[in-house]
Amino acid sequence: MADEDRDDAAQWDAVEEATELMLEGSYHEALVKLRDVIRTDSSNPYAYHYTGVALFELGQFEAAAAAYRAAVKLAPRYTGARVGLSHALRILEETRAAITEARKALEITPGDGDALYALGLAQASGGDKRGAIRSIEAFLDSRPEFEAAQEARAMLEKLRAGEPIDEVFDGDEDAR
Repeated sequence: MADEDRDDAAQWDAVEEATELMLEGSYHEALVKLRDVIRTDSSNPYAYHYTGVALFELGQFEAAAAAYRAAVKLAPRYTGARVGLSHALRILEETRAAITEARKALEITPGDGDALYALGLAQASGGDKRGAIRSIEAFLDSRPEFEAAQEARAMLEKLRAGEPIDEVFDGDEDAR
């Protein structure tokens, strides 16, 4: 195993307990663990990414965006961090930046379902219904999990019906 792979594995291991806490819905406790990881290794992009995830789930979108940006700065090809950043920026009404981050994620990982969904949501937020429809259709072609596919289909139906953007996102907590 190369040193780089060993370092990456160690960084993943360092965030394991925090990710388990997040799976249990214990975001505050996870943040404590993640801050400890960052104190020990400030170059761990996973610690910043999962800090962003926890903050996003707690509704602290500006702080989440800052954490995702830190992850992307450390690991520019980290698709998941770019997708998370896109969602946070969209909620902060920084639509152009959200679209840019989703597109960068797709450049890194073409066809990535999460990036396609982030792009579609950002396009819808920016009023580009045609682009949103194309991106969400491509997301559905990526064979997402059942629940995500159902949400996407409902959004497509509303977009195609010409409903106002606020109503497109109505009832979808993840899209906020």
